[in-house]
Formats: sequence, structure tokens, C-alpha cells
Amino acid sequence: MWLFFVATFITYVIFFLIPSDPGRLRAFGFTASPVQAAKIKSELHLDVPAYQQYWIFVWNMIRHASLGYSFENGASVRWILGQDARVTGSLVLGAAVFWVLIAVPVGILSALRPRSVFDRFAMAFVLIGIAAPPIWLGLILTYVFGFKLGWTPIADYCNFATSSGGECSGPLRWAYHLLLPWITFMFFFAAFYVRLIRASMLDVVHEDYVRTAVAKGASARRVVFHHVLRNSMLPVVTFLGTNIAYALGTVIFVEDVFNLHGLGVEMLSSARTSDVPVVVGVVVFVTLTVIVANFLVDIAYAWLDPRIRLG
Repeated sequence: MWLFFVATFITYVIFFLIPSDPGRLRAFGFTASPVQAAKIKSELHLDVPAYQQYWIFVWNMIRHASLGYSFENGASVRWILGQDARVTGSLVLGAAVFWVLIAVPVGILSALRPRSVFDRFAMAFVLIGIAAPPIWLGLILTYVFGFKLGWTPIADYCNFATSSGGECSGPLRWAYHLLLPWITFMFFFAAFYVRLIRASMLDVVHEDYVRTAVAKGASARRVVFHHVLRNSMLPVVTFLGTNIAYALGTVIFVEDVFNLHGLGVEMLSSARTSDVPVVVGVVVFVTLTVIVANFLVDIAYAWLDPRIRLG
């Protein structure tokens, strides 16, 4: 939990040092009189030092499950995060499914047939995927498949739940609109995990217990999936836990290219207007997500390797 307190407090300190007038911003524009701005500052506890503002924020969050209200439009930060988290979650989780479905079989086949034609094509894909910036890749895909060929939508988000209001909704349209963002977002991670799985399996395949299993007459399928793949997943799971934070930091580029109003775009727009409650709310959400992800990684460790015991 120290990570949570440190991340949110540093964010508060940074925005406390930025010269701005959130009292006027909260009054729906900079036309508010000094008296109105001072009253709003007092209501929002903006007339006290940063550390007191921070402890008031923490107390309200713990006792009332409240993250405060936006300085810009007065909306509840919890409601704003709920709307934006759906978009970011759809993008990240959908792309994760794509990169797992690509990285695991390609990495396995590449490790089982090193220096083959398939392996060389896989390594070329890895180099391109790691080198291609997400913004450049997203613009290329949008231009080719969205603008020139007209196969996919260029931008915007559709709700997953079906709506009768005539707006863009439904699972099929939701996936159809997110197809290009998923491909853009997963390209780097798929390439990274192909290389990681391949390297990890090549290290494990020469271990003594693998040779023993082969000598005992175990089938190739059992050797690969029970002995080699399971033990080579430890470094993969390690990087998966640490890459959650990287993925949530990278998602802003994909959201910006495809006009998806998720947590990344919300963070950027709120930082420009010094909307501290929304910025800190996003930091809280991302920090808790990283903490939970790393906790799940520790559990996965114990399942993959029974020799690991959690204290």
C-alpha cells in the first residue's frame, strides 16, 4: 500500500506547485468574481496546504468511497472514471487476448524449430513489432484499412451493451470499432512476448528434467506442455505483471489516434486544465490496478512452480 500513498501524494504535490486557480475553474469558467472563487476554494478545501488537502482526500476516499469532484465540470470523479475505465478496459483486455493468442503459439513453434524459415519470419515480426511506434502504426492502419479500403471504422467507440436509443451499441459493433485499436495496441506486446517465450523455452528445453522425461518415454506433447512450457512461463508471468503499468501508460497514444475517450485521454486533458481531483483519481485507479495485477502474478507463481511458497 505504500506505493498507493506515495504515487497519490507526489501527484498532489506536483499539481499544488503548478500555478493555477482551480477555484475559478470550478466556477465554470474564468469569469467568476474573486469572492466566488474564494468561496469555492473554501468549500473544496483549496485554501489549506497541499498535505492537508491530501489527507482530506484520503479520509473521504476511505470513509465515504469518494474521490471528489472535478474542478472543470463538477462531475463526480468516481463517475468519470467509471465511464472512461470501460473504454480503456475494453481496449487493453481485448488487445491482451489478441497478443496471447498470437504470442504463445508463435513463440512455441519458433522455439521448437529454431533457425527454420518460420523462426526467421517470426524474428522479423518481432523486430518490426518492437520498433514500430504505436502512433505511426495506428495512423498507417487507419489510412489503409479505414480510409482507403473502408473495411473498418476510423475512430470512435461503441458501447458493448445493446441500447434502444439509436446510438452505436452492441457486441458486434463494439468489436468492429475496436478492431484496429486492438491490433495497434497488441502489436508491440505480441512481438515482445514471442521473443520472450522463445528465449525462455530454449533455455528450459536443455534442462536435466526435460532430458529425463524424454528418456522415460514421455510423449512429445507432454514434454512440451507439461515440462517445458509450464516452467518457461515464469519469466513471462513476471514481465506480464510489470507490463500492466507500461500498457496503461502506452494506451494514451492509441486512444488519441482513434478518438477513444479513455483514462489516458482523460488524464491528459485534466492535466492541461490542472483538474487535480480527476488526475489523482486516475492515478489511484492505475496504482490499484498495478497492485492487484502484481498480487495475481504472485499467485500465478505458486501455481506454476510448487516450489514457490507465499509467506
